[in-house]
Amino acid sequence: MSLAQRVLLTWVFTLIFLILLVLKLDGKVKWSWFLIFLPVWIFDSVLLLMLGVKVAGRCRAGYDPRLKVWYLLALLLKVGFCLTLCARLEQLTNLRLVFICVPLWTLLTGAMIELGYNILPQHTH
Repeated sequence: MSLAQRVLLTWVFTLIFLILLVLKLDGKVKWSWFLIFLPVWIFDSVLLLMLGVKVAGRCRAGYDPRLKVWYLLALLLKVGFCLTLCARLEQLTNLRLVFICVPLWTLLTGAMIELGYNILPQHTH
């Protein structure tokens, strides 16, 4: 999938999600929060499939898949956050918001570490 196709796919799913979110928050639809997040689930499934294919292809070629494992972990943390948020909004659980945000905070902290690792120069002595 080319970069333009990935960007278009991201924008389409984000737009659909935002439209559904506005309709839900405005009270126009009485759908479940899990249904409102359906574009997010579909987009994450596509990303997971693409990531799985890349990891499988590169592992077979002897490539070190550590970076792809971080991407997989980040995707799973995002899904965990979305699932717990939906469960809380549907009142299926009574978790405090602090505990619901732990996967999100972990994801953001890991992303900042990854960014710093990629930006700062590597000293090889």
